[in-house]
Amino acid sequence: MFATILPQRKNAAIRHFLVTEMKTNDSKRIHCPVEITLEVLGGKWKTVILWYLGQGTRRFLELQRLIPGITRKMLTQQLRDLERDGTVRRRVYDQVPPKVEYTLSTHGRTLRPVLHELCKWGLKHREKAGRKV
Repeated sequence: MFATILPQRKNAAIRHFLVTEMKTNDSKRIHCPVEITLEVLGGKWKTVILWYLGQGTRRFLELQRLIPGITRKMLTQQLRDLERDGTVRRRVYDQVPPKVEYTLSTHGRTLRPVLHELCKWGLKHREKAGRKV
């Protein structure tokens, strides 16, 4: 199914992946490459957090102000998850009051094109559905 829309030279590798089960670190079975991506990006807030970090380094309260509706607890958890997955880097400065900054890691920066395409799709979808944001 997905293999038909990819360049011909990638078809064999994708077909092999699609028919081969994989296991994650916690022994969960993965059947599709999209599942791997959603393990990192899944949830209501992670892509929004990554979008803002893709625009530059942010402090915790700055992210909280930029993302209406996210609780302090949820932002903390999502940032920890993203840091654990290697997409976000947390930098703690040794000063009083404490200063902590979040930025995309080198690996996280590879998501910029994906986030940009999601943004473009969202704008087109909004226009098609006649919704206002």
